[in-house]
Amino acid sequence: MADAWACPDQAGREHLVRDDFTRVHYERLADKYDENWAYSPEFIRWMTGGIQERLRLDPGDRVIDVGCGTGLYARGLAEHASTVICVDPSQAMLEQLPADDRLIPLHAGAEDLAEKRIQLPHDGYDAILLKEVVHHVADPSAVLAGLIRLLLPGGRILVAMLPTRIEYPLFDAALRLFRQRQPDPEDIATAMRDSGLAAELTYDEFPLAFTADRYIRMVRSRYMSLLSSFDDTALEAGIDEIRRRHPGPELRFPDRFAFVLGAKE
Repeated sequence: MADAWACPDQAGREHLVRDDFTRVHYERLADKYDENWAYSPEFIRWMTGGIQERLRLDPGDRVIDVGCGTGLYARGLAEHASTVICVDPSQAMLEQLPADDRLIPLHAGAEDLAEKRIQLPHDGYDAILLKEVVHHVADPSAVLAGLIRLLLPGGRILVAMLPTRIEYPLFDAALRLFRQRQPDPEDIATAMRDSGLAAELTYDEFPLAFTADRYIRMVRSRYMSLLSSFDDTALEAGIDEIRRRHPGPELRFPDRFAFVLGAKE
């Protein structure tokens, strides 16, 4: 299956196609996003706690949440910081942010910030979060370098991402496509070091449990962006494969994350 955002004959425009692919995917998913991703209050608390533990936010900190979606994690960040700039290329996602003076929506993508194509409300930031964002950008190293320039002295940047191999109960073609696309967390750590940061890579995981019917609904709604690369016929064939491999009423699997933390002196 060809990468839906790749344009080999128009390499100079690849990042534009990728941006549009991502925007369209999340615009379509916006009204179901929290249903798909808010697995449970326990998961949200676990992930929010892991982010806060690593970013070590203080009450006066200014934070950017790049790819904030509906604000699932920006809400938690705001409890520890003074301001969270909620950046997302999907206006439909931003419209679902909760009413909170500390949450400032900004309709933009990661490249817009990194390349200074858009004006930010502050001169510098204490912390930047990218949760499951780097696989959407054409050049993660360049984007990270640009974002790092937005950090104040002592600032931190955290990339929370899936590893290159996952244990999700998906069909084989989807898992192969994931492995082809997913950046290596080690490369992200190297990119941070190349930009002058002290960087560390850690892993953590959370046990997930879904009824089989709910998980199938999530797959059918293409809750992961890579699933948008499969047309309806291919997706239904993949769902049949999932059902054959996992015939029981419940699916249990670990959600393992890589956390790459960079700190500026």
